[in-house]
Amino acid sequence: MNSKPIAVFDSGVGGLSVLGALRKQHVNENVLYLADQAHVPYGSRPLEEVRTYMVAITHYFLSQGAKLIVVACNTASAAGLHYLREIFSDVSFVGMEPAVKPAAEQSQSGVVGVLATPATFQGELYNSVVERFADGVEVLKDTCTGLVEEIESGNLVGKKTRRILEEALIPMLSKGIDTVVLGCTHYPFLIPLIEELVGPDVRVIDPAPAIARQVGRLLDKLDMFNHQKDEGESLFLTTGKVGDLKDFLETIGMEGEIRKVEWGEELTTEK
Repeated sequence: MNSKPIAVFDSGVGGLSVLGALRKQHVNENVLYLADQAHVPYGSRPLEEVRTYMVAITHYFLSQGAKLIVVACNTASAAGLHYLREIFSDVSFVGMEPAVKPAAEQSQSGVVGVLATPATFQGELYNSVVERFADGVEVLKDTCTGLVEEIESGNLVGKKTRRILEEALIPMLSKGIDTVVLGCTHYPFLIPLIEELVGPDVRVIDPAPAIARQVGRLLDKLDMFNHQKDEGESLFLTTGKVGDLKDFLETIGMEGEIRKVEWGEELTTEK
């Protein structure tokens, strides 16, 4: 039995959508979640800067005994997942990949939409996925400027959130999309609103369940499952304001201890 925690991080609250899927599929696992809200959003930051944050967070997680690290952020995965694997060659990472493959395979109209940040679209990972799996399929994309910030503030149904989504989705609908790929872990919190806007004939793909399944495959391969009978614990960390994370957790019905983490030469947990 391996009771060490699975560590999950994102620039903010988006990775909680992945954590939710992990919790459903791996009930007994202990989880450590870090929201780097001091630097949210990552999507508009230079890739080198994001990589610097990723390395520091990885060092911190390892100091806390993490057995596996989930990069629950599409921007960070695009910017530095391969980089992390090179630096920390003995650490197991699971990252995000835009779900273009299942979207292309299941599309009947041959037109799919992808909602993601500019950094995700600029990354080699996204371009590689499109090149490998979207041959013969038209892929429309939109960066949904300002949407991450609205979600971070807990505005999941407000007028501004709806307007940003309408500006992204209505042009895609006019071109015949039948599938929408959520290429940012923040966006699954808006699935009810997105489904309302696109209608019942358009499929919305949330990558979180697939990421949780991949975590399970790795835990099995490495013989790292926690076979305790009790439900695992969740510890939430933020580099921003504890109150902001607490409010969002209450909004989505998630519970657990919350602690403040400070940026310095390295990350440290406040006592």
